[in-house]
Amino acid sequence: MKRSVTVLSALLCLSALVPVSARAAGAGADIAANAAIGASVQQVGADTLSTVTVPFAGGVTGLPETVYKTVPGYRPLKLDLFLPAGAGTDGRQHPVIVYIHGGGWMGGGPRRSAAFQDWPKVLAGIAAKGYVVASVGYRFSAEAPFPAAVKDVKSAVRWLRANGARYGVDPGRFAVWGQSAGGHLAALVGASCGDPAFADDAPAPARPATVETVPIGAGGADQASDCVQAVVSWFGIYDFASMPSYLKQDAATTDPLRMFLGCNAGGCDADRTRQASPIAHVDAKDPPFLLLHGRDDNVVPVAQQDRFASALSASKVSVKTRVFEGANHSWIAQAPERTREVSRQALTDTIDFIEAAIGPR
Repeated sequence: MKRSVTVLSALLCLSALVPVSARAAGAGADIAANAAIGASVQQVGADTLSTVTVPFAGGVTGLPETVYKTVPGYRPLKLDLFLPAGAGTDGRQHPVIVYIHGGGWMGGGPRRSAAFQDWPKVLAGIAAKGYVVASVGYRFSAEAPFPAAVKDVKSAVRWLRANGARYGVDPGRFAVWGQSAGGHLAALVGASCGDPAFADDAPAPARPATVETVPIGAGGADQASDCVQAVVSWFGIYDFASMPSYLKQDAATTDPLRMFLGCNAGGCDADRTRQASPIAHVDAKDPPFLLLHGRDDNVVPVAQQDRFASALSASKVSVKTRVFEGANHSWIAQAPERTREVSRQALTDTIDFIEAAIGPR
């Protein structure tokens, strides 16, 4: 036994003297031989993970985290895409719903909405009815304050139109829909069709073939329209100047509204605040709106909806509203049964409205 231990110790000592390349012979060479190499860094991007798809009921295909825009100095901006069966291959053109998440312009994500537990499954269910559905991510206020987020959503609309043939998109039938901060962005997108103040960011400058970049594949997006044909907003802000937290002169600059508007210790710029308010962009050319709110909302007062609906009506814009009794922000009510009831009714109202405005026909 003692001799065996001695021999083993000697072998271990000898192995320590053998070069790593000799001990791992074949491993590195095998991996390197199977690695595809492009002629330049710009050719990188069509990787295995970028082609991941997720199957849903009804023949719907999910394309998660599809890059729609790259702004120099920021992370690539992405959306989740849900395609009805045959989209892009059957020659049909499908209406488009662009969903915009909430989170105070500083959180949340494309896969969340109010109290819905599996939002992607809900969006896939909508796609199964014949819609191309895109749930859009955008830059948060700590990354870039207003107007970055609204520019991003408009860029997503343009990107979808520019790539319409690939996904079976009908360029003349677009609806935007959002909740809370996303409701504000949806209303602003809908009321500011073609506004040069929200034009797309300049494209990334050309880079040498040796410098890493992120391909965006958005050829022609800057020439596409950002206009939409229907708008749905759940408990959104429409007039910042009348929001209670904005009016508090001693409010911290970390207040979500102030962060979004880019305010500082000296206050908020009045022109910037007005430009960020959908109510300031209302005119007779706006598409039809559906506005939904909870009576007991203690984050965004229901008066915001009342004020905005009056402005739309005064400009002869078609607007439908509904106020849910006993519902707070995100449709949360004291009783879980009421939360479920309001959430489902809001979703029903929304799809029925979009169906009437741009639905499959």
